[in-house]
Amino acid sequence: MKKDSEQLELLKVIGDFLEKGYADSIAAMFRSDPSLYKLTGYLLRDERFTVRMGTAVLFEELVETDAEDVVKAIPELKPLLKDDIPWVRGEAVNILGTIGTREAMELLSLMLNDPDPQVLEIAKYFLDG
Repeated sequence: MKKDSEQLELLKVIGDFLEKGYADSIAAMFRSDPSLYKLTGYLLRDERFTVRMGTAVLFEELVETDAEDVVKAIPELKPLLKDDIPWVRGEAVNILGTIGTREAMELLSLMLNDPDPQVLEIAKYFLDG
């Protein structure tokens, strides 16, 4: 991955594009540079709801078009499952559910004891799906 200042600038650009609804452009970037999956955790911590929603849309597309590489986001999502902020955990659970691999689903099953009812509901949705 790039230097910290370059990474911050890239995150800003990606976040701004997702906020504006250009998930398809960001998906093309991820497909051409799979190292970008390392930014997933940062995108899901963004204060802007539209960026987090755009990240969910991004992963819905990437699961269809880049199934081989999309699993590279799982290591970035795993620590978010223990975040103090419930919406961060919920966003991570949502992306893991979208990825849907056995590893992702095993991580989701660990969330069935989450104290936040919304996080629990998202995990159950994907596990019962």
